[in-house]
Amino acid sequence: MNQALDRDRSETTAGQLDWRKKVSDHVAFGLLVYTGLHIFGTMSVLKGGGGSILPYLALVILVAAVIPACRWFEQRWESLGEDAAHDPAIAPLFRREVALMWLAVFGLPLVLTLGFKGIAALL
Repeated sequence: MNQALDRDRSETTAGQLDWRKKVSDHVAFGLLVYTGLHIFGTMSVLKGGGGSILPYLALVILVAAVIPACRWFEQRWESLGEDAAHDPAIAPLFRREVALMWLAVFGLPLVLTLGFKGIAALL
């Protein structure tokens, strides 16, 4: 961990910006937040009773869809060449894509939880 912090400090002091690393950090933190929110929402459904398997299906969606999607998003940025990875002109694209990712991080758990609650209510 200390090596990572030292590397961050050396990059910022050198003035070099690496979009690949920044995207990787956002994806890692986004997955943590998404998972926490998703589990919190799913646990509220499980505590509500009903004995439905739908909350467990929601957790499977986390593994089967969201994690590979985040990995795909990260790989798009990892494929940048060395020059493009340090190009400040990419900042607007970076901000837009990261904003969309964070919107999904906060929105998907809510949508999934409400969707599964709605399906459970119909059954």
